[in-house]
Amino acid sequence: MFPKRRWLKLLLLVVLAVAGFSYAMAEIFYNLNSNLVFIAVRRAESIPLKIRLKRGAWKVPTDVTPADLASALIERHSEPGLRWSTLHVRREAGLRANVLQKIFGAQAHIITISPERFDFMTSFRPKFAVTTARERVESENLWFSITANFRFPNGKPMGWVYHEGLRHNNPFGDWSGCFFVKSGKPFFGPKSLEMENPGPIQEGSQVYPAVMKNHTIFPYVELKPDEFFDGSKITYRALGGMRRDGTIVFVLSGDGGVMNVAEVSEIARKLDVQHATLLDGGRALQYSIRTADGPWHFTAFNTLLPIERKPLERQLSPVYIGVRRKAPPVVSKTH
Repeated sequence: MFPKRRWLKLLLLVVLAVAGFSYAMAEIFYNLNSNLVFIAVRRAESIPLKIRLKRGAWKVPTDVTPADLASALIERHSEPGLRWSTLHVRREAGLRANVLQKIFGAQAHIITISPERFDFMTSFRPKFAVTTARERVESENLWFSITANFRFPNGKPMGWVYHEGLRHNNPFGDWSGCFFVKSGKPFFGPKSLEMENPGPIQEGSQVYPAVMKNHTIFPYVELKPDEFFDGSKITYRALGGMRRDGTIVFVLSGDGGVMNVAEVSEIARKLDVQHATLLDGGRALQYSIRTADGPWHFTAFNTLLPIERKPLERQLSPVYIGVRRKAPPVVSKTH
């Protein structure tokens, strides 16, 4: 009897060890905790996102004032010209969703970058070979990198791509958003900005959809969110925008912080963003940021395991937006 009980205990320990190892691998490769929250709330389109304010109250983005939002930001990293902050968010979508959000949390990240101290560019490998935000940061000494264009199933980017003054890919239809650099100044927003600011494009990427111009969210974001894009879908989102003073603002889903287009746009508007467009999101979303403690990486899904079978396939992208600290000015000494 004693040996049988001992073998049962040993079997239980093996099962627990395998379960623990499997859970750890799923978290490392598939961001399991975040995606459990995502799965729990993704069908709750009628239930609004809420933001936790400084004193603990929860409000939907439309009811939050700019002052409320500013005080709710939790700083994660700051250096001259760059600040990374976090918002705690949630969606009251039933018991399972509430429990998972309580255990794992849900976050949106706000990254602000000054073009006076940082250069913006497109970053990609030869022939648009697919790559990761982590690889872009490491190979090009970037401070920040994020997915830009959507892509075709074969990996080719959808839309024009400019780098060092040359166009490397053709336009894609009438997609309404863009990131571009002219005369060293970065822009994010609707494609009309490109026409309104003369000069050649030095760096750039066509993206989709544009959501805001002159502090006004386009009506289709609220009224027809699914006519041209999946605007009401709750998923991982990435917004790039700019303030009137030229500061670039990214509003990004973090772990569990999935949103629809109206919600991410309203958060950007309350952050005093003037023009804005979405970047590639969903399972493809990934971004990396350099901090004092070393680089920090976010991936919505698998970017490491070379699995070809859906829905577990590796999510890689061809084009990224890269940000690099400006070189210090050269001061010549006269003798």
